[in-house]
Amino acid sequence: MHFQRRQLLRILSFAFGSNFILSRNQLGIAAQTAIQPMISPPPAGAAVRHGFAGGTEMEKVTGIGGLFFRAHDPTALGRWYQQHLGVSLTPSSYEESVWQQEAGPTVFAPFAETSNYFGDAHKVWMVNFRVRDLDKMAAQLRAAGIAVKIDPQSYPNGRFARLHDPEGNPIELWQPTGRDAPR
Repeated sequence: MHFQRRQLLRILSFAFGSNFILSRNQLGIAAQTAIQPMISPPPAGAAVRHGFAGGTEMEKVTGIGGLFFRAHDPTALGRWYQQHLGVSLTPSSYEESVWQQEAGPTVFAPFAETSNYFGDAHKVWMVNFRVRDLDKMAAQLRAAGIAVKIDPQSYPNGRFARLHDPEGNPIELWQPTGRDAPR
């Protein structure tokens, strides 16, 4: 089933809200492999402008509050993310503050099980971190002996690089540009 760009964007906005953003070419791999099979018209009278019947606005989440995943050595892996990417470790008490990230766009894109976007087919997730300067971040990581592959192509929404943490989990770095650039 093929949709024109506007039709697909309208459907994505309906499904994920008006601030929906995709990494890579706005209608890239995610739209082709993950979202397209999920597209179906809403049931008659089910929703009115991102809300419910009767026009009541739907309550929405305000952002991602955490990323939780299993690790072979959680302590060592947490230190790696802190040392190389600047992600604060989980506090040891409720009196301590958790990592405060800078405001910016967040992509939420389920992918098809058959997608090879994450590399290893056994990996079911990939984290994407926003960065201010992709070249500086890549140089810093490489100086620490970490293999980083910068995508040679620039996209309308920015530049990207790939690396893996010590346990082989895929990481994507994103330097947003255009409409997705920090304001």
